[in-house]
Amino acid sequence: MAFSSEQEQRNLVARHRRSRLFARLCAVVTWSSVFLLAVLLVRVSLDGLSWLDWQFLDSFPSRIPERAGIKAALVGTLWMIVLVALIAIPVGVSAALYLEEFAKRGRLSRLIEVNIANLAGVPSIVYGILGLAIFVRFFALERSLISGALTMSLLILPVIIIASREAIRMVPMSIRYAALSLGATRWQTTWSHVLPSAFPGIMTGVILALSRAIGETAPLILIGAMSFVAFLPQGPMDSFTALPIQIYDWASRPQAEFQELAAAGIIVLLIVLLLMNATAIYIRNKTEKRQK
Repeated sequence: MAFSSEQEQRNLVARHRRSRLFARLCAVVTWSSVFLLAVLLVRVSLDGLSWLDWQFLDSFPSRIPERAGIKAALVGTLWMIVLVALIAIPVGVSAALYLEEFAKRGRLSRLIEVNIANLAGVPSIVYGILGLAIFVRFFALERSLISGALTMSLLILPVIIIASREAIRMVPMSIRYAALSLGATRWQTTWSHVLPSAFPGIMTGVILALSRAIGETAPLILIGAMSFVAFLPQGPMDSFTALPIQIYDWASRPQAEFQELAAAGIIVLLIVLLLMNATAIYIRNKTEKRQK
């Protein structure tokens, strides 16, 4: 018995040692990633801040670096994000509500769940090919804003559905039972109690999904988003460009000035992303306070 107790003690010490070693390894990897990100941000800031002025924000692209601006790409990105939000959020949240609250548990629902989980891991370029085949060619929407928005909506729908389902699943069953016991229908319970309680978690998924959409380049290249646009889109059927496309175009040019313009475009893209996320987080926090 004494031998067994000593052996267990040695095994426990060895497990603790391995656990501490693994924790240190994770810390090294994490801080290395943070350090590399900080280096990239500093490099981008040093290269691009000198180009950031009102002329850069209010000018169209040009072959002369001093006259080049990001106005068309910035407006195109805002157009596309608004359209993506209007398409993807209602469809994704509705699908999550149906799967969690109304769908019967069976082989079909399990098949749908597996497919949604698989779609969340599909590379973005595959969605670009799908958008090119369906929206640009089959539906003849051409290289328009609505084609880009529909393609990006397909890209982020699995993320919104999965995050929304997890948020809905976290709502206590006691809330549902209380509403049903007072005579509410299944739909009234879902709309008035389950959805508001799950809203903060749903907003988290929406933030992550839209953040992915705003920075994707490959699908937009495949559906034919233009890299040189000297006009502003006036409607969903107009041609467009976006910030990732414009940054890609500048970064692919050999001149040092265009490399610095690409860095300035990255800064603008980060600012747009941060403002968008800050707005969504503010809405989520206000909703949480109202519920409390």
